[in-house]
Amino acid sequence: MRKRRYSHPAPPSRLPGRWHPVAHAAAARVRACAALISLRRSASAHRTRSEEPAISDPRTNDRIRVPEVRLVGPSGEQVGVVPIETALRLAADADLDLVEVAPNSKPPVAKIMDFGKYKYEAAQKQKEARRNQANTVLKEVRFRLKIDKHDYETKTKRAIGFLSQGDKVKAMILFRGREQSRPEMGVRLLQQFSEDIAEFGTVESAPRIDGRNMVMVVAPLKNKSEAKAEQNARRAEEKASRRADKAAGSAAGE
Repeated sequence: MRKRRYSHPAPPSRLPGRWHPVAHAAAARVRACAALISLRRSASAHRTRSEEPAISDPRTNDRIRVPEVRLVGPSGEQVGVVPIETALRLAADADLDLVEVAPNSKPPVAKIMDFGKYKYEAAQKQKEARRNQANTVLKEVRFRLKIDKHDYETKTKRAIGFLSQGDKVKAMILFRGREQSRPEMGVRLLQQFSEDIAEFGTVESAPRIDGRNMVMVVAPLKNKSEAKAEQNARRAEEKASRRADKAAGSAAGE
């Protein structure tokens, strides 16, 4: 008579519904690690949301770890290459900060300035740029290539209304079928549109093909006072840039 063969029972850790101390401890460690990772990610995300976008700070004062610097005075005057101790002493005597403005130069260029005021002005410029960007809205006006006169006039008036409110207008021509082979007709239509709204806006982006469509962006015209203020600001920036380039050139020649 043949004996029956019995297979060995599965280990307790593999049996469903059975508790095993080793498997239970391993599962507990996995759950604890997962909870710790989740907690760290949540804390990191909270710090990222709560902190303001930081301005990239240059090295200042005792953080400047070089033996000598090419020093620029508070008024932009060239002091020359001096030991770092001398530069720090001059900044302290003026009750100002020593700021490394060109770390890659040989030797690095440092300037004596009020670093707190510099950071405040930089933050204000960034805030103003974000505000201007948020206030500008891009409105869209769509045309067909074979648009009738009444529809064209209606959409032109709508675009003029958007421009009068200070919004940009994206004029789009929708091509159908074989119309895609006649892009010059779309260019002529957009040119006519730009001429009809010339008193209220100026072309910011020339007509271009965008997929199956043709688009052109028109920006609102500024009033005379705003345009003059912008022109004066641009001239001041250009003058300051030329002065900085001249100072950098004279510093490099020494």
